[in-house]
Amino acid sequence: MMSLPSCQTLLLDNHGGVLHISLNRPESRNAMSLEMVGELRAVFAAVREDLQIRVLVLSGSGGHFCAGGDVKDMAKARSHGAEAYRELNRAFGSLLEEAERTPQVLVAVLDGAVLGGGFGLACVSDIAIAHHQAQFGLPETSLGLIPAQIAPFVVKRIGLTQTRRLALTAARFDGEEAGRLGLVHFVERDAQAMAERLSEVLDLVLRCAPGANAATKALLLATAELPLNSVLDQAAEAFSQAIVGSEGVEGTMAFVQKREPDWAKRTY
Repeated sequence: MMSLPSCQTLLLDNHGGVLHISLNRPESRNAMSLEMVGELRAVFAAVREDLQIRVLVLSGSGGHFCAGGDVKDMAKARSHGAEAYRELNRAFGSLLEEAERTPQVLVAVLDGAVLGGGFGLACVSDIAIAHHQAQFGLPETSLGLIPAQIAPFVVKRIGLTQTRRLALTAARFDGEEAGRLGLVHFVERDAQAMAERLSEVLDLVLRCAPGANAATKALLLATAELPLNSVLDQAAEAFSQAIVGSEGVEGTMAFVQKREPDWAKRTY
């Protein structure tokens, strides 16, 4: 088991194959500072090769998920010119890439503000659970800015037509609308219902083999990037490795023997 990095802006709780990552800058509604970006990237890098950690649950402390970029960081970068802004912005894009491609299942639990960068993080999750009154939006254009690193991930999540509407109006909308858009998968009425839904999701994920989940996630992401023939070649190779691998052998034996496979955990 790897050791997790020390963090100042995140709360980490690793238990039973599930790593809970809580954005912890409640005084700023968990605005995404450069320090937080760096710490999140360090956590994703630390767990990448450790499939004993099977699920990452990303949430925010203090009643908000994430209110977007940190204005103080932007102010500090101003004295260093456009290049500093480019580097600051691109670092967040790298975080989104790494979050999307983490081999673990990434679950986002969304309440309060889900704006800008927080919206982007929601879009790279595998499973998203939202409070019905959570507030979503891409406010950048109303500030004279652009949703630069977020845009490709939003388009991938909800399509170009809806992304154009939201980005070009900076419109705010709630969790119910996020569900209708396909941005989130579950919309719940209160904190208890959200916790129960998360428990249900974790139970289902932990019934799946971690290696098979990682390979399946990589294959699904490849469908948006590679020609069909290449995807099918990749799929055939991954399937052949899975069926003769330890998980494939254990899974088929468990099915025949009418028992749960050894990876099916119940505590987290």
